Amino acid sequence: MRLLQGQAFWDLFREAERSAFHLETRDAYDVDDENPQLARFLDGHRDDDYAWFQPWLNLIRDATSRGVAVSRVRVVTVPLPDYHRWLLSITPENASAGEDIRYVTRHLAGELPSDDWWLYDDSLVAFNVVDAKSSGVGVAATDDPHIVAYCRSVRERLWEVATPYAEFAYGAEGIRAK
Repeated sequence: MRLLQGQAFWDLFREAERSAFHLETRDAYDVDDENPQLARFLDGHRDDDYAWFQPWLNLIRDATSRGVAVSRVRVVTVPLPDYHRWLLSITPENASAGEDIRYVTRHLAGELPSDDWWLYDDSLVAFNVVDAKSSGVGVAATDDPHIVAYCRSVRERLWEVATPYAEFAYGAEGIRAK
């Protein structure tokens, strides 16, 4: 495995040819760019311009415009913790950039890996690496065929039971309203 940080991580999206899939399993994350926005949300304020989010959205737009399918599954606890309530409120921005985001409630997810990861072109896995405070410090990338095969199987299993964002947010469950 090799540790990739900053631009080297973003380059994985630029190098992807077919797909980039993310598995998210935590109830909360400590992300420097997100923390002020999360605090504003919890104080009842809405983000109207998403300026802080534009670099990520531009990266995703670039990838999807090249034909890369960008998708993710978020495994969530219900009722949603504050962090995931906030994420749900900004997910339309991800969707408008071309990401296909789906949700699986934790009780339906079954056995999960202990780490979040990205799977690129079904051939490279980049595990999110966090410090003791759960702050991201980069990704550990590997093309080990056994690890890649395991991650593909987890993606396939969860994708089958995942609910698309719009249905999860606005559907019969009424989760967004709670």
